[in-house]
Amino acid sequence: MFKSFLGGIHPHDGKELAKDKPIEAMPAPAELVVPMRQHIGAPCTPVVKPGDLVRRGQLIGTSEAFMHADIHSPVSGKVIRIEERPHSGRIACLSVVIENDGADAWADGLPMNRDWKAMEDAEILEAVRSAGIVGMGGATFPAHIKLKPSKPVDILILNGAECEPYLTADYRLMVEEPEKIITGTQILARVLGVQRSVIGVEDNKPEAIRALKEAAAGTEIEVAALKTKYPQGAEKMLIKVLAGREVPAGGLPMDVGAVVQNVGTTAAVTDAVVHGLPLTERITTVSGDAIAEPKNLRVRIGTTYRDAIAFCGGFREKPDKLLAGGPMMGMAQFTEDVPVMKGSSGILALTRRVTEHGPEMNCIRCGRCVEACPMGLVPSMLSILSQRQDFAKCRDSYGVMNCVECGCCTYVCPAKRNIVQYIRRAKGWVRDEQAKARAKAAAEQAKKEAGSNE
Repeated sequence: MFKSFLGGIHPHDGKELAKDKPIEAMPAPAELVVPMRQHIGAPCTPVVKPGDLVRRGQLIGTSEAFMHADIHSPVSGKVIRIEERPHSGRIACLSVVIENDGADAWADGLPMNRDWKAMEDAEILEAVRSAGIVGMGGATFPAHIKLKPSKPVDILILNGAECEPYLTADYRLMVEEPEKIITGTQILARVLGVQRSVIGVEDNKPEAIRALKEAAAGTEIEVAALKTKYPQGAEKMLIKVLAGREVPAGGLPMDVGAVVQNVGTTAAVTDAVVHGLPLTERITTVSGDAIAEPKNLRVRIGTTYRDAIAFCGGFREKPDKLLAGGPMMGMAQFTEDVPVMKGSSGILALTRRVTEHGPEMNCIRCGRCVEACPMGLVPSMLSILSQRQDFAKCRDSYGVMNCVECGCCTYVCPAKRNIVQYIRRAKGWVRDEQAKARAKAAAEQAKKEAGSNE
């Protein structure tokens, strides 16, 4: 057994609701809403217009920015509107609304069947880039950029921990389609040029560990059983546990020679490289005690939460909270009309019986948040300073940008303080200051260059 990280918590995981439900393909609904922002980086611009006929897998959104991921039509049909629609991570986002014709006709040449071992590395990278694959565990970092690290790496880590309560999409993928994950791991390892590949899975998922080990037999891929503890699946935690390396403050995994990918992302790489398939669907858990029939769905990108919930029998009773993602890091939603996106690992509906209630009180200095923080921060002080709007001190004295927003501090707080929300506010201020500094530096550089050209 690998050693674990310091801190962390053991919340009730709620996985019993859906973990034994096999992946079920949900038919594409009559109308799909495809947001142009589904990734970290620049939003895409539509390359279609109302009235256009599209096919499944056809490019409908792209950007000239380096940091972006192309977006493709999840069905064949007609573009009926391009407008602002609700978005799970913001109030609204420019979206392409497609009327499904029911034919599910693929774009020309798709799907295909290729021998990835005969492909050049450049071909593989282009296949991943053109498929629009992002981190499907929720981070949504464009996958092709991770495959061209600017520093040497020697270990590939696959995240199969799925430590977020209630979510079982990755678990079902590992149990039902382990071969696809192993093939994707081999593809990624070859492109990165690494000799060591490790898939980390929490030890409360023995069926997944067994399935992956059987599929990996005869390969160099390791399958590691990790201690069950939240947030075991956080990128920095996995690197510390599996590689014995600590990512420096403000650093990236490649700074310590590592690349981390989610198992869902890795399976999507197999689809893209072997079959040429763009990312038009994903596995999403629909769960919570308010859902009539919790399920793991293979669902098209652009399907609304309303349609997905209806496919699961609707609500058993009125939910107190509707979340995009899990209860620890997910975001509360104000409408069921938000669409499933590339990073939508779960749709969670919880009743008032299981959600936390009560007035927020002043910090009592108990230190529980400090003990729970896996990053070794002092969340109590960060929340107090943020309340006082002393954001500079959050940055300079308490390392606010090292927070991974896992929610451990909020979970254990007896004063019911919304610590993560305070920290997010402080981090937002720091990012704004960084953006201003970059803009100022760029303006000064432009002024210098203009002066030298006179």
